[in-house]
Amino acid sequence: MLKKGLFFTGVALLLAGCGGEESASEEDNVVKVASHLPPMTDVVEIAADAIEEPYQIELVEVSDNIQYNEALLNEEVDASFAQHEPFMEVFNNEKDGNLVAMQPIYNAIVGFYSPVYDSIEDIEDGAEVAIPADATNEARALMILEQHDLITLSADVSHQATVDDIEENPHNLEFTHIDLLNLTGAYEDGVELVFNYPTYIESVGLTPDDAVFLEEDEDNTFAIQLVGREDNQDTEALQAAKEAFTSQEVYDFLAELEKEGHLEPAFEVEE
Repeated sequence: MLKKGLFFTGVALLLAGCGGEESASEEDNVVKVASHLPPMTDVVEIAADAIEEPYQIELVEVSDNIQYNEALLNEEVDASFAQHEPFMEVFNNEKDGNLVAMQPIYNAIVGFYSPVYDSIEDIEDGAEVAIPADATNEARALMILEQHDLITLSADVSHQATVDDIEENPHNLEFTHIDLLNLTGAYEDGVELVFNYPTYIESVGLTPDDAVFLEEDEDNTFAIQLVGREDNQDTEALQAAKEAFTSQEVYDFLAELEKEGHLEPAFEVEE
């Protein structure tokens, strides 16, 4: 059963939006999951329909990539569904957090888009490249560029890579750091090469089929995860939520999006 929470622009509003009519035992059975944007919010809603009684899932929609972690850390929600594990680890390091990646759900098909180039062979020397401003997605973007031989990174940087770790840049690409949520705007402004997620780029009518090139990641390193805290990950309510997020209903929804090239499920349904 889905109980949809208030869309909020600050953590304080989340507290104001919580009702006080339920008994303590009923509240213990409600798992509040912070998320934002489809298909993440869609997955939360489907999991809410799939969760076994007496547990319920309440979707709490947020408007940026900070609120869901702050709310979870401050125990104002019970879980989040909006990030991959490397992003969560950076948050933990910066905030001395105790967030835990509980279950990978799907891997978004990310890549680079261009309003100018049709293929990787068209990329000109000195092209501007828009990459995410946050550390983990910056590293992800740079790793994709290396996969396609556009740059070479230092051998030991991996998921901590920054532009300072570029050892070879044969096309003299010029890098611009932009907030993840504003990368689609960079595409619309004519930046030659732009990293993006299907969730965001679809607002301008594009899909991964329109990308100049895509990520190659067989390990699901950047799969979107159900995230809890060290203190609540083993509770019956969170474990029930985990089972709902890995249900047949969620898998079937993701499988349909996989046909469109948007993502790949990162779990298998137990028989």
